[in-house]
Amino acid sequence: MPCLLLAPMEGLVDAVMRDVLTRASSYDWCVTEFVRISNSVLPAKVYTRVAPELLSASRTAVGTSVRVQLLGSDPELMGICAADLAALQPAGIDLNFGCPAPTVNRHRGGAVLLEEPELLHRIAQAVRTSISGRMPLSAKMRLGVSDTHRAIEAAQALADGGAELLVVHARTKDDGYRPPAHWPWIARIAEAVKIPVVANGEIWTVADYQRCVSESGCNQLMLGRGAVADPFLAERIRTFDAGGEPTTAEGDWARLLPLLGDFWQGVLHKVEPHHAPGRIKQWLNLLRRTFPQAELLYQRVRPLRSVSEVSAELLAAGAL
Repeated sequence: MPCLLLAPMEGLVDAVMRDVLTRASSYDWCVTEFVRISNSVLPAKVYTRVAPELLSASRTAVGTSVRVQLLGSDPELMGICAADLAALQPAGIDLNFGCPAPTVNRHRGGAVLLEEPELLHRIAQAVRTSISGRMPLSAKMRLGVSDTHRAIEAAQALADGGAELLVVHARTKDDGYRPPAHWPWIARIAEAVKIPVVANGEIWTVADYQRCVSESGCNQLMLGRGAVADPFLAERIRTFDAGGEPTTAEGDWARLLPLLGDFWQGVLHKVEPHHAPGRIKQWLNLLRRTFPQAELLYQRVRPLRSVSEVSAELLAAGAL
């Protein structure tokens, strides 16, 4: 059976979405949005705000374990904060060297650090030392900033620094999210390090899963936007891998509707009312890639601005 992980996606997969997606499909574990470590030690409430699952044994409602992701460039401060986070007993700590966002990169965070393998090593080593083996340490990286010339060096730096597992998003920072993902590069990295490597990037369907496994040589995959566009993707992959016949998107709309309703209720409890419609529109926008019915609902919800109007449309669609 493949090992399937749910990716950290800033501004998209928060605790509400993690709850829904891990109920829709079975994941081995998932990772939070990043907690940014910049110039000060953070209070515990920052970690529990990003990962409220820390208050529930670091698991989602259905029991999927949750690792908390840290992002920063100061090894000493990262180590101190990792020790504080470890006291909250997350299922694991993950280090972000994959974020391509310009605002993050301008402040020396995320994928831009891939040009500095020696710094990656120091960060991983500082965090590894500070948590003293109390929980797993993983890291997520891309293939580089503008090219791949330091990809293997960066991966080896993280592995030698103490990362026990490496997720590789098979694109550079400058590639952003434009296809294709360069899965063969993951195989090269896996050959160069002595720790498990997880393939990530551009896995939207079971067919993509097959090609990714073939080209990367990895049977451990992290699903990102594909899991949001099709909440049953991990289930389809597991069914296919077991020799079964995966269900179809057309037939799964009825199963998805209650999850849409649960997501909407969770969003209403979390954010200010004027922000809530944007969250459901964001998800429907991705869902329409997989579900024809989502296109119709998205078009109805798209012009709406009030909670009551959106709720009425979701009720009419059978989600509430």
